[in-house]
Order: sequence, then C-alpha cells, then structure tokens
Amino acid sequence: MTGIFHAYDVRGVFPSQLNEKIAYQIGRAFVTFMKTKSVLVGRDARISSIKLYRALIKGITDQGASVIDIGLCTTPLFYFASRKAQSSIMITASHLPKQFNGFKFCREHAIPISEKDGLKQVEKLTNNNDFKISKKKGKISHTNPMAEFVRFNHKFFKKQSTPKNNKIKITKKIKIILDSGNGMSGYTFPKAVKNLKFIKLIVQHGKLDFSFPNHIPNPLMFFTLKDLQKRVIKEKADFGVATDGDGDRCTFVDEKGKVISPDLTTALIAIQLLKQHPHAKIMYDVRCSKVVPEIIKKHGGKAIMSRVGHSFIKKKMRTNKIIFAGELSGHMYYSANNFTEGPIISMALITNLLNDSKQPLSSLVKPLRKYYHSGEINRKVKDKTKIIGNVEKKFKSKAQKTLHLDGLSMYFKDWWFSLRESHTEDQLRLNLEANSSKLMQEKKRDILKMIK
Repeated sequence: MTGIFHAYDVRGVFPSQLNEKIAYQIGRAFVTFMKTKSVLVGRDARISSIKLYRALIKGITDQGASVIDIGLCTTPLFYFASRKAQSSIMITASHLPKQFNGFKFCREHAIPISEKDGLKQVEKLTNNNDFKISKKKGKISHTNPMAEFVRFNHKFFKKQSTPKNNKIKITKKIKIILDSGNGMSGYTFPKAVKNLKFIKLIVQHGKLDFSFPNHIPNPLMFFTLKDLQKRVIKEKADFGVATDGDGDRCTFVDEKGKVISPDLTTALIAIQLLKQHPHAKIMYDVRCSKVVPEIIKKHGGKAIMSRVGHSFIKKKMRTNKIIFAGELSGHMYYSANNFTEGPIISMALITNLLNDSKQPLSSLVKPLRKYYHSGEINRKVKDKTKIIGNVEKKFKSKAQKTLHLDGLSMYFKDWWFSLRESHTEDQLRLNLEANSSKLMQEKKRDILKMIK
C-alpha cells in the first residue's frame, strides 16, 4: 500500500496500487478513525470509480456506519452536499490519466482531512487491517443534491435585465464556451445555467469519458486549451472556461482566445467582490503575480499571502474571515460557498464583471498584464532541501525580502521567485516573475542552472 497516501488525499493506479480490497479497508479505517455514524460518498465517472465505490461502502457499512450516496458529481457538488454531512469521501483522481483513481476525505462542514490532521491515522489503520467487528451494519440511502446546488449557484449571477412596460427585457446575453475535457463539469455546468436566459453556454468535449480522448483536463497546462481558444473565436463568444477532471479548478480565455492565467482571474474576481464587500480580506498563494496584491489593495481590500494547498487555505480562510482565495493552479475558494472551490461562482462573477463594465474581457485584463511570469516549472532533483539552501545563499545579499512561508520566496527590486518542494515527488517547483521579459528569462536561466 506504499505510496498511495499523499499530503491531501489517496491516489494510485487501479488495480495495482489501489483496488477493491484496499478500498474496503479504507472504508473501515475511515469510520474507525472518525467514529462517525454516517458517510456521504460521491464519485466521478471513471470506470474504476464504481468498483471502488462498491468496495468502499461495504467497508463503511460493515464497520457500522450508514452511507449517503450522491452518485456522480464534481468535487464542488460533493463539497456542497458534504456541508451538512458528518463525514464524506469523494472518489476521484481529478485530471490524472484513466488508470488512476483516488479518495478525498472530509470531516463535518466539508472540512478536508490532510496528513497533518487525520490522513496518517487513516493510513495506519488501513495498513494494520485490524478492526473491531460491528454488531450492526450500516444502511445505504441515496440522494441527489443537484437541484439545491443549481439554486445555490444561481444566486451569484446578477440578473441583467431592465423593466420595459412592466415586462422584463434581457439587455445582453453572455455567450460562454465550456471545455470540460470530458470530465465532470460537463455534467454540472449545463444544469447550473439552464434556466438563466441571459446566459448561452456552449459545451465542448462535454461527454463523460475518462480516457480523455481530446486532451488532458488540466487547465494549468495551457497547451490543453487550444481547442477552447479556437472555439471562442469561431463562436464569437464573450469568454471561455476550461475545467479539470473533477471540476474544482478552472482557467478562463478572453473573447480574443487569449488565456488568462488563474492568478489574473483572481485579481479580476477580487475587483468584483470588493464592490460588494469593501475592505474585505482576500488571499492569494505564493506563486501568484505581484499584480494580485496590488489590485486587491488598490480596490480597498486586504491582501494576504498564503502557502499552496487547499487544506491549509480553507483552514486559514475560516480562522481569518477571508471571503475569497485564489491559487495559480485555478483553485478559487469562496466563504459564501462554505470556504470551498466554486468554478460556477467564478464564471458568474466574470459574467457580472462584463455586464457591469460594458467592456470585453480582454480590455479588463489588459492592465493586469504588466509583469512577465515564468509559469510553474518542475525539475526532478535528489536533494531538494540542499538545493533550496544553495539558491538562498546565492541571492540573499541582493534580496529586499526573504520568506519561508512555503519553501523559499525572495523579492528584489524588479523581480521575484518562489522555489518550493513537491509534497509527493522528488521535484522542485519554480515560479518567477520580472518587470521585463528579458529579465525574467535571464533570472530563470540563472536559477535553473542550480536546480540539478
């Protein structure tokens, strides 16, 4: 079972690493650790998901807990349904290839369980495979949270209409292209906007197919967005949005087909939210462009930097009363959504921003494209800690500020970088930004020479 328990979830190749036997043990281990009477369970559409589901719920019920089955769902729909549950498990491997699968775990209020607050104990119980026999088996019930989920998401779309002779006239219909990459968003997004007359949603690669025949549904890999970029231009759409396999990350494309990096989307959404919540706290991760805190402060908000990772960010949002957080990876979290990801909410807020401004998306994002970002660069290395130490030593004398919030971040007059260790692999992750393209390329070369 070595290697399937990670910092925030369980992931492995089916059936060689993760199979029905292990899923059954995990079900029993989870109930034992949580001391829960019921577990809500959702799943994506991978072929292996139904097999793992059957084994998992047998383990849960054999250990005496009941199962609330919500069936097929995106991770945001799962979180929405989980907000009232005692505990919950999502079966998914997000954008990973079809041979993979995994589990995400939550306690009450959809609060994620990570290796720091329970996942290690679940792993130990699973490995020991020594459970007390329950006198009474749990029951299985089924529920569909979709209708309530749709009504909830509708609240974030501003109705664009004007009264005319006591009748409602739609002033502008926003055309949106969704590329779900054959992942789970093709199942939920159309339902969420079906009855909104001011939205026209065109779905591309919407058929659920976790062999991913068109492209990997990973919107952080911008080369996967080529089909979306072409379709936006062809359909003369107002914008496009691409999601990952389990539907909790998204990247936007403007009406000209140009990709908007998720950190810039974070800045755009911050502008919109600060209109409604003046002086609110908004969080961004260490990899984001420095334009993000600049925009938050310019519009009256309080900008808070965070380390990377959904479990940590959600916890910090709750304790610090933060209304919104965005990551470079495309995760965007809302306090109004129980501090979980809400790609449909992000789509709603971008729609509202367009209607409020009466400007195309490209014009709104243009002032934010003032710096040159490298994007995330991954390098496989043997001694991660030693390399980070060497990099810090080389640049320390010239740095204006050095942070160890998440790995190493160093800030200079006209550039900065973030160098972090991967939690799951022998890799270092570099993000770098400068005031000019030439300087960005130069500094990127300098640091990459040291990452070997």
